Amino acid sequence: MQLKLHRLGLLLACACASLATHAATPAVAAAPAETAPAEAQRMQWFADAKFGIFIHYGIYAVDGIDESWSFFDGYVSYDHYMRQLKGFTAADYHPQAWADLIRESGARYAVLTAKHHDGVALWDTAQGLNVVKDTLAKRDLVGPFVQALRKDGLKVGLYFSLIDWSYKDYPGFTKAESRYDAKADPARWNRFVQYYQGQLRDLSQRYNPDLYWFDGDWEHSAAEWHAKQDREMLLARNPGAIINSRLAGYGDYATPEQGVPITRPPQKYWELCLTMNNSWGWQPNDHHFKSANQLIRILADTIGMGGNLLLDIGPRADGTIPAPEVDTLKQIGRWTHKHAEAIYGTQAGIPKDYYAGSSTLSKDGRTLYLFVDGRPNGPVLVKGLMNRVLHARVVGNGTTLDTQVVGKPYWSKVPGLLYVTVPPAALDPEVTVLALTLDGPVRLFHDEVKPIESN
Repeated sequence: MQLKLHRLGLLLACACASLATHAATPAVAAAPAETAPAEAQRMQWFADAKFGIFIHYGIYAVDGIDESWSFFDGYVSYDHYMRQLKGFTAADYHPQAWADLIRESGARYAVLTAKHHDGVALWDTAQGLNVVKDTLAKRDLVGPFVQALRKDGLKVGLYFSLIDWSYKDYPGFTKAESRYDAKADPARWNRFVQYYQGQLRDLSQRYNPDLYWFDGDWEHSAAEWHAKQDREMLLARNPGAIINSRLAGYGDYATPEQGVPITRPPQKYWELCLTMNNSWGWQPNDHHFKSANQLIRILADTIGMGGNLLLDIGPRADGTIPAPEVDTLKQIGRWTHKHAEAIYGTQAGIPKDYYAGSSTLSKDGRTLYLFVDGRPNGPVLVKGLMNRVLHARVVGNGTTLDTQVVGKPYWSKVPGLLYVTVPPAALDPEVTVLALTLDGPVRLFHDEVKPIESN
């Protein structure tokens, strides 16, 4: 009898665990497999956008310390970190001014940290910490910004941390301390999954973002996160939504961080996220700002390899954006608006074996854009170009340029060296862009140059 009761208990326990698992992931109809043309259409705006603004805004701006990581790594205690809730006011938060500045910079989309790893959400979540009930801000900070972006014709991205180091049912707490082992207590883990998926569903239903920027997937597997169900849920709500790579393998594009790739990443779609100084959020003692020239060159390098640049800013706790960041965005904006045709809607340019700089190509491949750093001390050189150049000009002012091909005998199939002369007066103070109109889609010489046997 005792054995039977024991078996019955085991069966009931397994049934309860199964119910908990299913409760954590409400049924969503599986979407049919996406065709390559459908994927290309869904990703088109992202591929064309090239430039976005990342915004790390949260309570960590009160003391100007590392977002979330400062307590996780033990630099400050958790209680010390959370005292910042009392100082977060957003008193001078003007979302339309933010959106207008982003548009002026030339960015085509923005990503706001709706919730970082500290678990403090910027909207009035049903559960967990949020700025509406737990800070002096007392209002939703996500909705007005979403509206402002859409008013300015910009795409909306929302950052959402899968990790929540503050929530009682999340296993991780700090580097030195964890609450429990998810594998040893699946019921408790599933309560957390229910919690975070509820927040994610709420975010989707309220704001319907164009892009979801996940983070923190490294702490658990795709199966534990229920990542496949997350993707299906979000795309059921908005079939055109785009998801970054940090959903445990269920995203659409790669997200290299901080380091500019040396060679073109293998993924079809990718985005470099980069701080303007050395910090994601506002830190008053971090004065290591990159110059506008450096950031423009990074942007050129990134789009030349077919990627996007997501450049970060960190507002203060009151909602104001620091003057160095405002000034830099405006300087970048002057350059992007002047050279828009060489940036937006382009594709990766030619390898640097052919041109010792960044380049892009028009969608039809018939216009080659060359990005020229500084002030060249002679003509700009392009090697191995099989096409005939019909016209060369400076983007943004229309100056027609002289071109010369040298080292091309009439009987040789090996292309000569193309030199483009740029008058000093036509140079841009940051980066000059040249447009070469070709006689057809770009063709590059790949063969080995051999000894001449007959001419």
